[in-house]
Amino acid sequence: MLGLMLHLPVLHSQSESPEFDHDSLTELTVPSFANSVPFKVLPNAILDKHNEAYKWFLHHGRRFREAKGILVNTFGELERYAIESLAVGETPKVYAVGPIIDVEGNRQFQFQFQSQSSKRSYYKKWLDEQPKGSVVLLCFGSRGGLTNPMQVREVAAGLEKSGHRFLWVLRRAHPAVGGDRAEEVEEGLPEGFEGRVEGRGMVCEWVDQVGVLGHRAIGGFVSHCGWNSILESLWFGVPIATWPMYAEQQLNAFYMVREKGLAVEMRLDYRLGGGGLVTAEEVERGVNEVMEKENEVRRRVEEMSKRSREAVGEGGSSLASLRQFVHDLLNNYKV
Repeated sequence: MLGLMLHLPVLHSQSESPEFDHDSLTELTVPSFANSVPFKVLPNAILDKHNEAYKWFLHHGRRFREAKGILVNTFGELERYAIESLAVGETPKVYAVGPIIDVEGNRQFQFQFQSQSSKRSYYKKWLDEQPKGSVVLLCFGSRGGLTNPMQVREVAAGLEKSGHRFLWVLRRAHPAVGGDRAEEVEEGLPEGFEGRVEGRGMVCEWVDQVGVLGHRAIGGFVSHCGWNSILESLWFGVPIATWPMYAEQQLNAFYMVREKGLAVEMRLDYRLGGGGLVTAEEVERGVNEVMEKENEVRRRVEEMSKRSREAVGEGGSSLASLRQFVHDLLNNYKV
């Protein structure tokens, strides 16, 4: 995303159109991406030049170039091409210091939230009873969620047909991303669904995502592709099936699937409020693919998991980058 923001002023000056066409088959050349980037995975905020969000991105894309350095929550082994491409020209120095992950999580918040309902913590006991690597987690972040009962029915049908064990975090999307227009999504669960999947599936309204991804029972993750979720899944070696929803998530999904081969494509261009549905067939296929025990994506993710931990350890690339940042900071701002 940093590479796109830095390149946005160039795109802005080259295009006379007031907006970029999301449905266009046109692809962009963005210096930090090895492959051409289709318009359909660009964030909504930068598709309309009159949008205030577009102006914000454009302003900061210009301002970034005035900085002496930029810290990024990534690591060299994950985004080597982007980091090296940004090292060319007049771009400020980029310090890759990640993955920065709160592995412990916010325990106080978790305790307060879980104490409101015993069902919210029951999922942990259920996970403990499942075989290793047998459960797929469906969770769409702190703001993501579903916006209509029809989509809920499609997901339920896809999960049921897949035959896989699952833990499904079901809730409405946050108002900031369209949840204020959402219907009561829980009403979309098909009659008898929970009874038919009893024992192999659980539906709940909240989980400690980091804690769940680190559980031995989790073997796959249907995710909105928020950057924190991507880093968490890589840290724990859990492959993702992509279901982006808003912000830069479509671009993240594109990067994981097309650039790195680190995720299974369920959808790349889905957007909350876009009017389309992810079908039961797409859900079934995505779950089946991400849960395959022997596939190239899983092998790559497991290897990247090792690299992510090495990056922040002694002698790792991110620790070295952080030390370089401190050195540069002290030398540029002597008191």
